[in-house]
Amino acid sequence: MFYRRPRVTDLIREARRDLAYRPRLGPASRHPYHRHHRAVRLRRLFFVVAVLTVSVPAAGLAVLTQMPQADPGTAVVRRSVATAPAAAAEPVPTASAVPTAPATPSSVPSSAPSPVAPLTSMRQPHLFVVAPRPLGARVIARVGRLAGVRAVERADAAEVLLDGKRVQTLGVNPSTFRAYTPGPTARSDRLWRNVSAGEVAVSFVLGSDGGMPLGKTLTTAGRNLRVGAYATMGMGAIDAVVSRQTARALGIPQNNALVVSAPRADSAKLRRALLEVLPPGGQVVVINPVLTAPRRTTWAAGSFMTTSQLTTALTAAAGKVGRPYVWGAEGPDSFDCSGLVQWAYAQAGVKVPRVTHQQFVSGPQIPLAQAQPGDLLFWRHDPTNPGYVSHVAIYWGGGKMLHAPRTGDVVKLVPVTTRNFAGVVRISPQVAARVR
Repeated sequence: MFYRRPRVTDLIREARRDLAYRPRLGPASRHPYHRHHRAVRLRRLFFVVAVLTVSVPAAGLAVLTQMPQADPGTAVVRRSVATAPAAAAEPVPTASAVPTAPATPSSVPSSAPSPVAPLTSMRQPHLFVVAPRPLGARVIARVGRLAGVRAVERADAAEVLLDGKRVQTLGVNPSTFRAYTPGPTARSDRLWRNVSAGEVAVSFVLGSDGGMPLGKTLTTAGRNLRVGAYATMGMGAIDAVVSRQTARALGIPQNNALVVSAPRADSAKLRRALLEVLPPGGQVVVINPVLTAPRRTTWAAGSFMTTSQLTTALTAAAGKVGRPYVWGAEGPDSFDCSGLVQWAYAQAGVKVPRVTHQQFVSGPQIPLAQAQPGDLLFWRHDPTNPGYVSHVAIYWGGGKMLHAPRTGDVVKLVPVTTRNFAGVVRISPQVAARVR
Protein backbone atom coordinates (compact mmCIF):
# COMPACT_ATOMS: atom_id res chain seq x y z
CA MET A 1 0.00 0.00 0.00
CA PHE A 2 1.17 3.54 -0.61
CA TYR A 3 2.04 5.99 2.11
CA ARG A 4 -0.67 8.67 2.14
CA ARG A 5 1.02 12.02 1.83
CA PRO A 6 -0.32 15.08 3.68
CA ARG A 7 -3.09 17.05 2.00
CA VAL A 8 -1.88 19.22 -0.83
CA THR A 9 -4.69 21.78 -0.91
CA ASP A 10 -2.35 24.56 0.11
CA LEU A 11 0.20 23.41 -2.45
CA ILE A 12 -2.30 23.57 -5.31
CA ARG A 13 -3.64 26.94 -4.18
CA GLU A 14 -0.15 28.42 -4.01
CA ALA A 15 0.93 26.97 -7.34
CA ARG A 16 -2.24 28.19 -9.04
CA ARG A 17 -1.50 31.70 -7.86
CA ASP A 18 1.87 31.30 -9.51
CA LEU A 19 0.23 30.55 -12.83
CA ALA A 20 -1.25 34.04 -12.79
CA TYR A 21 2.29 35.27 -13.36
CA ARG A 22 3.30 34.66 -16.96
CA PRO A 23 7.00 35.39 -17.25
CA ARG A 24 8.45 37.08 -20.30
CA LEU A 25 10.17 34.81 -22.75
CA GLY A 26 13.86 34.62 -22.11
CA PRO A 27 16.36 34.14 -24.92
CA ALA A 28 16.13 30.65 -26.36
CA SER A 29 19.03 28.42 -25.57
CA ARG A 30 21.28 28.10 -28.54
CA HIS A 31 21.66 24.38 -28.14
CA PRO A 32 18.79 22.00 -28.51
CA TYR A 33 17.19 17.93 -26.04
CA HIS A 34 16.27 14.52 -24.51
CA ARG A 35 19.11 15.91 -23.69
CA HIS A 36 21.11 18.98 -24.95
CA HIS A 37 20.60 22.59 -24.93
CA ARG A 38 22.09 24.07 -21.93
CA ALA A 39 23.43 27.54 -21.85
CA VAL A 40 26.70 25.80 -22.09
CA ARG A 41 25.80 22.22 -21.44
CA LEU A 42 27.43 18.87 -21.79
CA ARG A 43 25.17 15.95 -21.95
CA ARG A 44 24.88 13.67 -18.99
CA LEU A 45 25.11 10.34 -20.73
CA PHE A 46 28.12 8.76 -22.30
CA PHE A 47 28.83 11.44 -24.86
CA VAL A 48 28.88 13.98 -22.14
CA VAL A 49 31.99 12.69 -20.57
CA ALA A 50 33.57 11.38 -23.68
CA VAL A 51 35.40 14.56 -24.64
CA LEU A 52 34.93 13.95 -28.19
CA THR A 53 32.79 16.67 -29.50
CA VAL A 54 32.37 17.62 -33.10
CA SER A 55 30.81 21.02 -33.55
CA VAL A 56 29.97 22.64 -36.83
CA PRO A 57 30.40 26.42 -36.68
CA ALA A 58 29.66 28.65 -39.63
CA ALA A 59 33.26 28.43 -40.76
CA GLY A 60 33.18 24.66 -40.98
CA LEU A 61 33.85 21.59 -38.86
CA ALA A 62 36.13 21.63 -35.86
CA VAL A 63 37.22 18.40 -34.21
CA LEU A 64 38.25 19.04 -30.63
CA THR A 65 40.33 15.89 -30.36
CA GLN A 66 43.00 14.90 -32.86
CA MET A 67 42.24 11.35 -33.93
CA PRO A 68 44.84 9.06 -35.54
CA GLN A 69 43.78 6.84 -38.40
CA ALA A 70 42.39 3.51 -37.32
CA ASP A 71 42.33 0.18 -39.02
CA PRO A 72 39.28 -0.32 -41.26
CA GLY A 73 36.28 -2.43 -40.43
CA THR A 74 32.75 -1.78 -39.40
CA ALA A 75 31.51 -4.86 -37.61
CA VAL A 76 33.68 -7.05 -35.44
CA VAL A 77 32.46 -10.29 -33.96
CA ARG A 78 34.40 -13.03 -32.23
CA ARG A 79 34.99 -15.97 -34.51
CA SER A 80 33.04 -18.24 -32.19
CA VAL A 81 30.12 -15.83 -32.34
CA ALA A 82 29.78 -15.88 -36.10
CA THR A 83 28.02 -19.21 -35.94
CA ALA A 84 26.09 -18.53 -32.74
CA PRO A 85 22.33 -18.38 -33.28
CA ALA A 86 20.80 -14.91 -33.15
CA ALA A 87 17.19 -13.99 -32.59
CA ALA A 88 15.07 -14.52 -35.66
CA ALA A 89 13.90 -11.47 -37.54
CA GLU A 90 10.34 -10.45 -36.78
CA PRO A 91 7.59 -10.29 -39.43
CA VAL A 92 7.82 -7.35 -41.79
CA PRO A 93 5.73 -4.41 -40.55
CA THR A 94 3.59 -2.06 -42.59
CA ALA A 95 5.43 0.50 -44.67
CA SER A 96 4.32 3.30 -42.35
CA ALA A 97 6.11 1.85 -39.32
CA VAL A 98 9.28 3.82 -40.08
CA PRO A 99 8.65 7.17 -41.80
CA THR A 100 11.10 7.71 -44.65
CA ALA A 101 11.49 10.38 -47.28
CA PRO A 102 11.73 9.49 -50.99
CA ALA A 103 15.36 8.77 -51.74
CA THR A 104 17.33 11.43 -53.57
CA PRO A 105 21.05 11.68 -54.26
CA SER A 106 22.98 13.30 -51.40
CA SER A 107 25.93 15.61 -51.79
CA VAL A 108 27.87 14.15 -48.85
CA PRO A 109 29.36 10.86 -50.14
CA SER A 110 32.27 11.24 -52.55
CA SER A 111 31.69 7.81 -54.11
CA ALA A 112 28.78 5.51 -54.88
CA PRO A 113 26.96 4.20 -51.81
CA SER A 114 27.57 0.61 -50.77
CA PRO A 115 24.68 -1.81 -51.29
CA VAL A 116 22.78 -2.70 -48.11
CA ALA A 117 22.60 -6.36 -47.17
CA PRO A 118 19.17 -7.75 -46.24
CA LEU A 119 18.34 -8.31 -42.60
CA THR A 120 18.79 -11.98 -41.71
CA SER A 121 18.91 -11.89 -37.90
CA MET A 122 18.45 -9.59 -34.94
CA ARG A 123 20.88 -8.86 -32.13
CA GLN A 124 20.08 -7.29 -28.79
CA PRO A 125 22.39 -4.37 -27.92
CA HIS A 126 23.29 -4.16 -24.24
CA LEU A 127 26.17 -1.73 -23.77
CA PHE A 128 27.53 1.23 -25.67
CA VAL A 129 31.21 2.13 -25.54
CA VAL A 130 32.75 5.43 -26.59
CA ALA A 131 36.37 6.52 -26.31
CA PRO A 132 38.36 9.71 -26.98
CA ARG A 133 40.41 7.95 -29.67
CA PRO A 134 40.04 5.03 -32.10
CA LEU A 135 39.71 1.57 -30.60
CA GLY A 136 42.18 -0.68 -32.36
CA ALA A 137 42.04 -4.37 -33.18
CA ARG A 138 43.79 -5.36 -29.96
CA VAL A 139 41.22 -3.61 -27.78
CA ILE A 140 38.36 -5.05 -29.85
CA ALA A 141 39.78 -8.54 -29.44
CA ARG A 142 39.98 -8.11 -25.67
CA VAL A 143 36.39 -6.88 -25.56
CA GLY A 144 35.29 -9.90 -27.60
CA ARG A 145 36.95 -12.28 -25.14
CA LEU A 146 35.12 -10.92 -22.10
CA ALA A 147 32.70 -13.37 -20.53
CA GLY A 148 29.21 -13.10 -21.96
CA VAL A 149 30.05 -10.97 -25.02
CA ARG A 150 28.35 -12.40 -28.08
CA ALA A 151 28.94 -9.70 -30.71
CA VAL A 152 30.64 -6.33 -31.11
CA GLU A 153 29.80 -3.66 -33.69
CA ARG A 154 32.15 -0.80 -34.51
CA ALA A 155 30.90 2.73 -35.05
CA ASP A 156 32.04 6.35 -35.26
CA ALA A 157 30.62 8.70 -32.62
CA ALA A 158 30.50 12.44 -32.06
CA GLU A 159 28.26 15.33 -31.16
CA VAL A 160 27.39 17.16 -34.38
CA LEU A 161 25.60 20.45 -34.90
CA LEU A 162 22.55 19.68 -37.06
CA ASP A 163 20.07 22.44 -37.80
CA GLY A 164 21.36 24.39 -34.81
CA LYS A 165 20.99 21.40 -32.48
CA ARG A 166 23.85 19.50 -30.90
CA VAL A 167 22.98 15.92 -31.77
CA GLN A 168 24.67 12.70 -30.64
CA THR A 169 25.45 11.07 -33.98
CA LEU A 170 26.74 7.64 -35.00
CA GLY A 171 28.47 6.66 -38.21
CA VAL A 172 27.55 3.03 -38.91
CA ASN A 173 27.66 0.24 -41.46
CA PRO A 174 23.97 0.04 -42.51
CA SER A 175 24.25 -3.64 -43.46
CA THR A 176 25.40 -4.79 -40.01
CA PHE A 177 24.26 -2.09 -37.58
CA ARG A 178 20.60 -2.49 -38.53
CA ALA A 179 20.50 -5.83 -36.70
CA TYR A 180 21.06 -4.01 -33.37
CA THR A 181 18.12 -1.62 -33.74
CA PRO A 182 14.42 -2.03 -32.78
CA GLY A 183 12.42 -4.31 -35.09
CA PRO A 184 10.60 -1.69 -37.22
CA THR A 185 13.86 0.22 -37.74
CA ALA A 186 15.90 -2.91 -38.50
CA ARG A 187 13.43 -4.22 -41.06
CA SER A 188 13.13 -1.04 -43.13
CA ASP A 189 15.27 -1.63 -46.25
CA ARG A 190 14.36 1.81 -47.55
CA LEU A 191 15.63 3.50 -44.39
CA TRP A 192 19.04 1.84 -44.57
CA ARG A 193 19.33 2.46 -48.31
CA ASN A 194 18.71 6.14 -47.62
CA VAL A 195 21.42 6.13 -44.95
CA SER A 196 23.84 4.35 -47.27
CA ALA A 197 23.09 6.94 -49.96
CA GLY A 198 24.34 9.72 -47.67
CA GLU A 199 21.21 10.79 -45.80
CA VAL A 200 20.70 11.03 -42.04
CA ALA A 201 18.13 9.07 -40.05
CA VAL A 202 17.01 11.02 -36.97
CA SER A 203 15.02 9.82 -33.99
CA PHE A 204 11.29 10.29 -34.03
CA VAL A 205 11.55 12.66 -31.04
CA LEU A 206 14.16 14.84 -32.75
CA GLY A 207 12.19 14.85 -35.97
CA SER A 208 8.70 15.51 -34.59
CA ASP A 209 9.31 17.40 -31.35
CA GLY A 210 12.65 18.87 -32.39
CA GLY A 211 11.33 20.32 -35.64
CA MET A 212 13.53 18.45 -38.10
CA PRO A 213 11.08 17.32 -40.83
CA LEU A 214 11.56 14.52 -43.32
CA GLY A 215 13.18 15.67 -46.53
CA LYS A 216 14.77 18.76 -44.99
CA THR A 217 18.29 19.49 -46.24
CA LEU A 218 20.75 20.58 -43.57
CA THR A 219 24.08 22.27 -44.15
CA THR A 220 26.70 20.68 -41.93
CA ALA A 221 30.44 21.27 -42.19
CA GLY A 222 29.83 22.98 -45.50
CA ARG A 223 28.03 19.92 -46.88
CA ASN A 224 24.38 19.16 -47.52
CA LEU A 225 22.82 16.40 -45.43
CA ARG A 226 19.21 15.41 -46.03
CA VAL A 227 16.85 13.99 -43.39
CA GLY A 228 15.90 10.67 -44.99
CA ALA A 229 14.04 8.88 -42.19
CA TYR A 230 12.66 9.00 -38.67
CA ALA A 231 13.93 5.99 -36.78
CA THR A 232 14.65 5.39 -33.13
CA MET A 233 17.81 3.34 -32.67
CA GLY A 234 16.86 2.15 -29.18
CA MET A 235 20.08 3.48 -27.69
CA GLY A 236 19.02 6.28 -25.40
CA ALA A 237 20.88 9.46 -26.24
CA ILE A 238 21.64 8.61 -29.87
CA ASP A 239 19.43 10.74 -32.09
CA ALA A 240 21.05 10.56 -35.52
CA VAL A 241 22.69 7.89 -37.66
CA VAL A 242 24.67 8.28 -40.88
CA SER A 243 26.76 5.86 -42.89
CA ARG A 244 30.43 5.57 -41.99
CA GLN A 245 31.26 7.03 -45.40
CA THR A 246 29.17 10.10 -44.57
CA ALA A 247 30.67 10.27 -41.08
CA ARG A 248 34.15 10.47 -42.58
CA ALA A 249 33.05 13.21 -44.99
CA LEU A 250 31.75 15.17 -41.99
CA GLY A 251 34.99 14.70 -40.06
CA ILE A 252 33.53 12.49 -37.33
CA PRO A 253 36.31 10.55 -35.54
CA GLN A 254 36.68 6.97 -36.71
CA ASN A 255 36.27 3.70 -34.84
CA ASN A 256 35.87 5.26 -31.42
CA ALA A 257 32.61 3.53 -30.45
CA LEU A 258 31.28 0.01 -29.98
CA VAL A 259 27.87 -1.57 -29.56
CA VAL A 260 28.16 -4.73 -27.47
CA SER A 261 25.66 -7.57 -27.43
CA ALA A 262 25.88 -9.70 -24.29
CA PRO A 263 22.49 -11.31 -23.70
CA ARG A 264 23.51 -13.53 -20.79
CA ALA A 265 25.97 -11.25 -19.01
CA ASP A 266 25.37 -9.21 -15.90
CA SER A 267 25.47 -5.73 -17.44
CA ALA A 268 26.88 -4.03 -14.36
CA LYS A 269 29.75 -6.51 -14.05
CA LEU A 270 30.43 -6.41 -17.78
CA ARG A 271 30.48 -2.62 -17.71
CA ARG A 272 33.20 -2.70 -15.04
CA ALA A 273 35.19 -5.23 -17.05
CA LEU A 274 34.92 -3.11 -20.20
CA LEU A 275 36.20 -0.03 -18.37
CA GLU A 276 39.31 -1.99 -17.42
CA VAL A 277 39.93 -2.90 -21.06
CA LEU A 278 39.35 0.55 -22.56
CA PRO A 279 41.99 3.27 -22.85
CA PRO A 280 41.83 6.22 -20.41
CA GLY A 281 38.75 8.36 -20.98
CA GLY A 282 36.64 5.48 -22.30
CA GLN A 283 33.01 5.41 -21.16
CA VAL A 284 30.47 2.57 -21.05
CA VAL A 285 26.71 2.96 -20.80
CA VAL A 286 24.05 0.27 -20.42
CA ILE A 287 21.68 0.82 -23.34
CA ASN A 288 19.30 -2.05 -22.85
CA PRO A 289 18.56 -1.26 -19.42
CA VAL A 290 18.89 -3.18 -16.55
CA LEU A 291 16.47 -0.49 -15.42
CA THR A 292 13.40 -1.99 -13.83
CA ALA A 293 10.66 -0.23 -11.95
CA PRO A 294 10.69 -0.95 -8.21
CA ARG A 295 8.58 -4.00 -7.36
CA ARG A 296 7.88 -3.19 -3.73
CA THR A 297 4.23 -2.87 -2.80
CA THR A 298 4.80 -1.24 0.58
CA TRP A 299 6.68 2.04 0.83
CA ALA A 300 7.77 3.82 3.99
CA ALA A 301 6.61 7.36 4.61
CA GLY A 302 10.05 8.75 3.81
CA SER A 303 10.16 7.09 0.38
CA PHE A 304 8.55 10.00 -1.45
CA MET A 305 8.88 13.75 -1.72
CA THR A 306 7.70 15.86 1.19
CA THR A 307 4.91 18.41 0.88
CA SER A 308 7.52 21.16 1.00
CA GLN A 309 9.50 19.55 -1.84
CA LEU A 310 6.37 19.09 -3.94
CA THR A 311 5.38 22.72 -3.40
CA THR A 312 8.84 23.88 -4.47
CA ALA A 313 8.94 21.68 -7.59
CA LEU A 314 5.43 22.62 -8.74
CA THR A 315 6.00 26.31 -8.07
CA ALA A 316 9.28 26.18 -10.01
CA ALA A 317 7.63 24.47 -13.00
CA ALA A 318 4.63 26.85 -12.92
CA GLY A 319 7.02 29.80 -12.93
CA LYS A 320 8.27 28.67 -16.34
CA VAL A 321 4.87 28.75 -18.05
CA GLY A 322 5.32 30.55 -21.37
CA ARG A 323 9.00 29.69 -21.76
CA PRO A 324 9.84 28.14 -25.15
CA TYR A 325 10.33 24.46 -25.91
CA VAL A 326 13.82 23.85 -27.27
CA TRP A 327 14.94 20.32 -28.04
CA GLY A 328 17.64 19.35 -25.56
CA ALA A 329 17.19 22.42 -23.35
CA GLU A 330 17.54 22.06 -19.58
CA GLY A 331 16.58 25.59 -18.51
CA PRO A 332 16.41 28.04 -17.03
CA ASP A 333 15.09 29.95 -20.06
CA SER A 334 13.97 27.11 -22.32
CA PHE A 335 13.19 23.42 -21.89
CA ASP A 336 12.34 20.14 -23.52
CA CYS A 337 9.88 17.83 -21.74
CA SER A 338 12.32 15.88 -19.56
CA GLY A 339 14.55 18.93 -19.10
CA LEU A 340 11.64 20.77 -17.44
CA VAL A 341 11.08 17.84 -15.07
CA GLN A 342 14.73 17.56 -14.12
CA TRP A 343 15.10 21.31 -13.57
CA ALA A 344 11.90 21.71 -11.52
CA TYR A 345 12.69 18.81 -9.19
CA ALA A 346 16.26 19.98 -8.79
CA GLN A 347 14.90 23.22 -7.30
CA ALA A 348 13.44 21.03 -4.55
CA GLY A 349 16.75 19.26 -4.01
CA VAL A 350 15.56 16.09 -5.76
CA LYS A 351 17.90 14.56 -8.31
CA VAL A 352 16.10 12.86 -11.19
CA PRO A 353 17.77 11.46 -14.32
CA ARG A 354 17.85 13.48 -17.53
CA VAL A 355 15.97 11.48 -20.13
CA THR A 356 12.36 10.35 -20.22
CA HIS A 357 12.79 6.58 -20.19
CA GLN A 358 15.02 6.87 -17.11
CA GLN A 359 12.55 9.13 -15.32
CA PHE A 360 9.94 6.43 -15.99
CA VAL A 361 11.73 4.08 -13.56
CA SER A 362 12.41 6.67 -10.84
CA GLY A 363 9.65 5.41 -8.56
CA PRO A 364 6.64 3.10 -8.45
CA GLN A 365 3.92 3.19 -11.09
CA ILE A 366 0.44 3.99 -9.85
CA PRO A 367 -3.01 4.15 -11.49
CA LEU A 368 -3.92 7.44 -13.14
CA ALA A 369 -6.96 7.65 -10.84
CA GLN A 370 -4.56 7.82 -7.86
CA ALA A 371 -2.30 10.52 -9.32
CA GLN A 372 -1.44 13.41 -7.01
CA PRO A 373 0.16 16.78 -7.81
CA GLY A 374 3.85 16.28 -8.46
CA ASP A 375 3.55 12.77 -9.93
CA LEU A 376 4.94 12.29 -13.44
CA LEU A 377 2.84 11.27 -16.46
CA PHE A 378 4.37 9.42 -19.43
CA TRP A 379 3.49 8.62 -23.06
CA ARG A 380 4.76 6.35 -25.85
CA HIS A 381 4.41 8.37 -29.07
CA ASP A 382 7.23 6.87 -31.16
CA PRO A 383 5.87 4.61 -33.97
CA THR A 384 9.41 3.46 -34.83
CA ASN A 385 9.80 1.96 -31.34
CA PRO A 386 6.36 1.61 -29.72
CA GLY A 387 7.80 0.45 -26.39
CA TYR A 388 9.93 3.57 -25.96
CA VAL A 389 8.75 6.17 -23.43
CA SER A 390 9.11 9.42 -25.34
CA HIS A 391 7.23 12.17 -23.45
CA VAL A 392 6.74 13.27 -19.83
CA ALA A 393 4.62 15.84 -17.99
CA ILE A 394 4.14 16.91 -14.36
CA TYR A 395 0.70 16.20 -12.94
CA TRP A 396 -0.86 19.39 -11.60
CA GLY A 397 -4.10 18.05 -10.16
CA GLY A 398 -7.70 18.38 -11.25
CA GLY A 399 -7.04 16.59 -14.54
CA LYS A 400 -4.36 19.13 -15.59
CA MET A 401 -0.65 18.75 -16.34
CA LEU A 402 2.37 21.01 -16.88
CA HIS A 403 4.65 20.12 -19.78
CA ALA A 404 6.93 21.36 -22.55
CA PRO A 405 5.26 19.94 -25.70
CA ARG A 406 7.39 20.40 -28.83
CA THR A 407 9.29 22.82 -31.06
CA GLY A 408 7.24 25.94 -31.72
CA ASP A 409 5.31 25.59 -28.47
CA VAL A 410 5.87 26.74 -24.88
CA VAL A 411 5.64 25.35 -21.36
CA LYS A 412 1.94 25.26 -20.55
CA LEU A 413 -0.82 23.97 -18.28
CA VAL A 414 -3.26 21.75 -20.22
CA PRO A 415 -5.76 18.94 -19.65
CA VAL A 416 -4.28 15.45 -19.36
CA THR A 417 -4.55 13.38 -22.55
CA THR A 418 -4.53 9.58 -22.56
CA ARG A 419 -3.68 8.77 -26.19
CA ASN A 420 -0.56 6.55 -26.16
CA PHE A 421 -0.49 6.94 -22.37
CA ALA A 422 2.25 4.87 -20.70
CA GLY A 423 1.58 5.42 -17.00
CA VAL A 424 2.04 7.48 -13.84
CA VAL A 425 5.15 7.41 -11.66
CA ARG A 426 5.46 8.74 -8.12
CA ILE A 427 9.02 9.97 -7.73
CA SER A 428 11.07 8.37 -4.97
CA PRO A 429 14.18 10.54 -4.45
CA GLN A 430 16.20 7.53 -3.31
CA VAL A 431 15.27 5.44 -6.36
CA ALA A 432 15.67 8.35 -8.80
CA ALA A 433 19.18 9.10 -7.58
CA ARG A 434 20.27 5.53 -8.38
CA VAL A 435 18.96 5.36 -11.94
CA ARG A 436 21.77 5.33 -14.52
